[in-house]
Amino acid sequence: MALIGIDLGTSGTKTVLFDENGRVLASHTAEYPLSQPKNGWAEQDPHDWWRAVQETVQAVLAKSGVDPADIRGVGLSGQMHGLVMLDAQGHVMRPAILWCDGRTQGECDEITETLGREKLLAITANPALPGFTAGKILWVRKHEPELWEKCRHILLPKDYIRYKLTGEFATEVSDASGMNLLDVPKRQWSGEVLAALDIDPGLLGRMYESCEVTGAVTSAAAEATGLAPGTIVVGGAGDNAAAAIGTGVVEAGKAFTTLGTSGVIFAHADSVTIDPRGRVHTFCSAVPGKWTVMSCTLAAGLSLQWFRNQFCAAEREAAQAMGTDPYELMTAEARRSPIGANRLLYLPYLMGERSPLLDSDARGAFVGLSAIHTRCDLIRAVMEGVAYSQRQCLDVFREMGVDVSDMAACGGGARSPFWRQMLSDLYGCPVKTIASDQGPALGTAILAGVGAGVYGSVAEGCAAAVRAGARQEPDPEAGARYEPFYQLYRGVYPALRESFHTLAGL
Repeated sequence: MALIGIDLGTSGTKTVLFDENGRVLASHTAEYPLSQPKNGWAEQDPHDWWRAVQETVQAVLAKSGVDPADIRGVGLSGQMHGLVMLDAQGHVMRPAILWCDGRTQGECDEITETLGREKLLAITANPALPGFTAGKILWVRKHEPELWEKCRHILLPKDYIRYKLTGEFATEVSDASGMNLLDVPKRQWSGEVLAALDIDPGLLGRMYESCEVTGAVTSAAAEATGLAPGTIVVGGAGDNAAAAIGTGVVEAGKAFTTLGTSGVIFAHADSVTIDPRGRVHTFCSAVPGKWTVMSCTLAAGLSLQWFRNQFCAAEREAAQAMGTDPYELMTAEARRSPIGANRLLYLPYLMGERSPLLDSDARGAFVGLSAIHTRCDLIRAVMEGVAYSQRQCLDVFREMGVDVSDMAACGGGARSPFWRQMLSDLYGCPVKTIASDQGPALGTAILAGVGAGVYGSVAEGCAAAVRAGARQEPDPEAGARYEPFYQLYRGVYPALRESFHTLAGL
C-alpha cells in the first residue's frame, strides 16, 4: 500500500511515493523555466507542469517498483494564487500568471474601491494583493479582452494538474483562500464578491475540503503517467497548507516557520481570526472545519543568498575545495560576532515587503555600519534581521490571540542549528525540525490517505507519518540580549518609510 504526493512548485515539480508510515519509497523532481516578459511579471507554461508530473510520476514508479494498483490515492500540492485560463475545449489559453507577478496593483486598488476594504477583509479575510488571483483576472479582462471572451474555466496551478489527471474542474478551500474570491469564514465562493467584480461563478471549479475525493485518474492520464485508472485524487492543498500537514501543524498552539527564499510563519487556528489591518493572511486549513494564519516575508533565505553571491566569493571557493556548503562557512563566521552584530541592524526588504508592512517600496538596509564591522558582523546582521522579521510577524499572531507554543522549522535556512536557535531565543518557545524534509509532498499524501480511508482523520495521518527531529530550546538570557536590538529594528522601517517611497519615485 502506498500514497503519492505531487508538489507543484515554482522552480519544479517534486513527486514522492510514501508508505502509510510516511517513509519515502521514491522521489523525483523535474524543473522548468519561469518567464519574465516584462519587469515585475512572472509567468509559466502549464504544459511544462503537466510534462513534469508525467516525468516524475513515471520515475517514482520505476524507482520503487511499486505496483500502480497498490497506490491508494494521489494528493496535489502547489504554488498558490496563479491564474490558469482554459477555453471551452479545455485548452490552455495563455501562460499562467504566477504568485510573484506584480503587475496588478491597479486592479487590486479597483477591487478595494469596489468592495470597500473592511467588507473585503470580512469576507475574504485578506486585503486585495497583487499576488492574489482576483487582480490577475481583472488584469486579463482589461488588457486581453479577446482572450477573456473565450475563457470558460479558471483554475489554480495544482488544479490544472487535477484536470489533466481526472478531467474534473475542481479546487479546495486552502488554495482557493488565496484568490480574494472565497468567503473564508463560510468556506465557499463568495457570491457577493463575484457579483461585485462581475466574475461568472461558472468559471470557477467545484469546491471541496482538502481530504475529500475530487475525482479519479482517467484512462488517458493513466497512460500518460503510469498510474492505475480509477486511482482517487483528493483535493490536496496550497503549498503552505500542505506543509502544515506534513509538519504536523494540525492543532491549536502548533506552527511552523519556513526559511526558504521567502519566510513564512504558518499557525493552526480552531476558529476564524482576521487581522483588521491585513498584515497577515487568514486562510482555510487543509484540516476540515479549521483555519490558519500565515505571514509571508519576501526575502528571508534570499537575503543570505544575495549576500553570499555578492560578497562571499572566498567562502564559495573554500567550500568547493572542502566539499562543503558555503552557508556552513558563513554561519561559522557569524558565530564569531556577538548578539546584536556589534550594534549593526539589517532590514531584509530586498523585494519590498508583504508581512507585516504591506509596502512594495520598502528596501533593504544596513543600519549602524561603521569601520569596526567585519564580514562576520554583516553575515550575523543579515541572519538576525531575517529572524527579527519573523518575530515581528509572530507578534501579530499573538496580538490576534493565536497561540504559538510549538514551532517547527523547515526550508533551507532551517537546516542551520545556529539560525534555529536564534529563532527559538526570539520566539521564546522551542523550535524543532521534522525528521522528513518532504513537507508539502508528505502533507498532501496524508490527505490522500484520509480520502482513501487509510487514516481516519488528518490528525491520525499525522500521528502515523510525521516524526520530529532535532529541537532547540529557548535561552532566556540570549532572548533578553536580543530584545533591545529587536525593538530598535521595529522602529527603523517607520523612520525610513517616506525615504523609501521618495527613492522609488526618483
